[in-house]
Amino acid sequence: MLTVVEARVLGCLLEKQRTVPDQYPLTLNALVSACNQSSSREPIMQLTDHDVETAIGSLKTQGLARLVHPSHGRSVTRYRQVADETWEVEPDAAALLSVLLLRGPQTVAELRSRTERQHSFDSLGEVQEVLDALQQRELVRLLERRPGQKEPRWQQLLAEEPEPAESPTHLSGGAGSTGVVMGADPEIADALAARVAELEARVATLEAALADLL
Repeated sequence: MLTVVEARVLGCLLEKQRTVPDQYPLTLNALVSACNQSSSREPIMQLTDHDVETAIGSLKTQGLARLVHPSHGRSVTRYRQVADETWEVEPDAAALLSVLLLRGPQTVAELRSRTERQHSFDSLGEVQEVLDALQQRELVRLLERRPGQKEPRWQQLLAEEPEPAESPTHLSGGAGSTGVVMGADPEIADALAARVAELEARVATLEAALADLL
């Protein structure tokens, strides 16, 4: 299974390939920013360049990521995912897996909403069909509904899941990290996510342009 950090890096590559194609493949700076962004991530992390580079090396060994060496006017190495090819999944399934890697177990309704920028599902039933197919391949599973939950949640089976924390703390990829930041109320977070994601995409664009000039 992938580690928590590898899952975050791969989830970001899957996500950004579809949400900011103009900046993809990602530079190291853009990938670190994507891993540490405060929206659409549960838990929030504080990864370093070294954390991300180490994870990329492991993902490359596993046939899930590749390095794109400088060419065509670009002066820095960039990174792309090939997990969708390795796992042989279509864009709709890849979108669901990326969100599950980035945000942990979720309901069908949450998955449909949160994959909107990557793939537009016409109905909850369509999301369910893709999840059922992934479950048959043992890539996801349906969790039992816990007390207080209205609906059961789906979980990915590709990587370790961060341990939940009762009090808000951050997860760092370095030694000595002790906890995670649990996300805010899902409805509030989703209401703000689009605006924050737009701003972070602009930052990524500026970083990519600056990297090409160096």
